[in-house]
Amino acid sequence: MANVLFHIAFPVHDLEEARRFYVDGLGCTLGRVSKTALTLELKGHQIVAHRSKRPLEKQKGIYPRHFGLIFMLQKDWQTLADQAQAKGLNFYQQPHHRFLGTRLEHLTFMLEDPSNNLLEFKYYRNESAIFGEQHIPQVGDLEDEQ
Repeated sequence: MANVLFHIAFPVHDLEEARRFYVDGLGCTLGRVSKTALTLELKGHQIVAHRSKRPLEKQKGIYPRHFGLIFMLQKDWQTLADQAQAKGLNFYQQPHHRFLGTRLEHLTFMLEDPSNNLLEFKYYRNESAIFGEQHIPQVGDLEDEQ
């Protein structure tokens, strides 16, 4: 499926703030711009920030909604973490290990954009954990946040 790109659309309250966060901060490439939306390239995928007139509530915890990227190389994950730190982006969760010592072990950090959207960036120690390891029923920490 190398000829397929991921697309996600999400709400923002201010397009200029979103542009600064995603382009100046995360390093996205700016695509089409209208009065109501920004089309952005994030590591080869299309994300679209749509201005919402409705208030955007801050989530309580990381579930049920967030999006992000899984890096195949740890050095690329670390480069983005360092870049986010250097640009002063808002870390919702600092870089850390999850599920240490298990087949699901991964490095992760979460950013919060100016409209309270949460973005997660991961690097799995075992590539099989991305879609495999079906014998391990745990998915996230949802049980801890309900």
